[in-house]
This record gives sequence, C-alpha cells and structure tokens, in this order.
Amino acid sequence: MDDVRLRLSRLAHAYRSGDARVEVLRDVDLSLQAGEVVALVAPSGAGKSTLLHLAGLLERPDAGEVYVLGRATMGMRDNERTALRRAAIGFVYQFHHLLREFSALENVILPQMIAGITSREAQERASVLLSGLGLGHRLHHTPSRLSGGEQQRVAIARALANNPALLLADEPTGNLDTHTADAVFQEMMKTLRDHNVAALIATHNPDLAARMSRRITLRNGRVEELP
Repeated sequence: MDDVRLRLSRLAHAYRSGDARVEVLRDVDLSLQAGEVVALVAPSGAGKSTLLHLAGLLERPDAGEVYVLGRATMGMRDNERTALRRAAIGFVYQFHHLLREFSALENVILPQMIAGITSREAQERASVLLSGLGLGHRLHHTPSRLSGGEQQRVAIARALANNPALLLADEPTGNLDTHTADAVFQEMMKTLRDHNVAALIATHNPDLAARMSRRITLRNGRVEELP
C-alpha cells in the first residue's frame, strides 16, 4: 500500500489586493509518498510559498482539503493543526533563522525538548543528524562561527530533529554559492532518503531540481508535472 504523507485535493486560495481578488491557486491536486523528494519549480509570484504554507498548515485554503498522514485538516481546530504540524512536518527556509546564542547542537536539541524528548535522547539524535550532515566537528560552534553552508546544514538538521513525515523547504540553498549549494543539497538528499522523509522543495535551481524524484510547476494557479 502506498504511504502517502501529503495529499492536496482541489485546493484553492486567493488574496485581496485593494478592491481586487487575486486568485493564486485553483484546483490544486498533489500527493507525496514516503521517500519521495519533489521539486517545485516556478517563477516568483506563481504561488510557491503560498502552496508550501497551505501544505504546512500555516494557512487555511479557501477551498479544498489538505491531508497530512491521511488526516483531513480543514475541520481541525487551530490547536489540533499546531500539534499535527509540530509532530509531522519540518520546515527549511532560504534564511536559516538559527538562535545565535546557542550552539549548533543546542539549536537541534531545543525543538526536540519542546516536543517532550528527554535531554539525553535529544542530544544523541542531534549529534547523529549533524554528523550525518558533515558537522560532527562543529557541534559546539555558535552560528557566528559557522559558514553560510554550515548554518543551513544546522537548519536542515533542526527541521528533521523530530522525525517528521514530511519536509517542506522554500529555496533552502538559494542563499548559498553554487559549490556550497551543491554540497548542502547532496547531504540533505541523503538524509531525507536515509529517513524515508517525503519532501516538497521549492527551488529556482534547475540542476538541483533535475536530481529530485520528480518536478512540478505552477501554471495559472494549477500544479502541472514537468518531464
């Protein structure tokens, strides 16, 4: 049986701009299975960030349904959506947003402790994740002592700290030079596949997109598969 981690069904969303109603998404259908890494490739303003926010339960669509681990979320109360998001979804952004006063290890430990994991277990998992991303020798460095690529690796480890079923990433290597972006991407892909995580990754980088399981785009508010 397919292990579907995310399913979007007939999703629609619009914003108000002055007196005008701007339709961003319409009749969006999309499914992601465990271990599948999908590239979302579309021009700025096409609705990539909106789609990620809806999939991540950060916003509610105007119509349609978002299923996370088979659970319909539209009828959930805000606290239920927050609990599901915390348990099942990890986020990585273009800017890492690390806590600058804490070490790399502590940045990955904290979300686990918020989720109720013991300090010892959280430290062990943080060490494993960071080492897997090539940061075993940088565990106790604060962000100011890490390069941009190393900081983004910490952000990826933090997003995976609570064993999410689904990872959503918005231009995770967009702020890095080409060489560093390639190295971070390779390590991220290996970590995602090692942990069987489904991922939807928005990127403008065609070379990185071509190395994912499949590619999709947004045209006129609808999701289309790319060859």
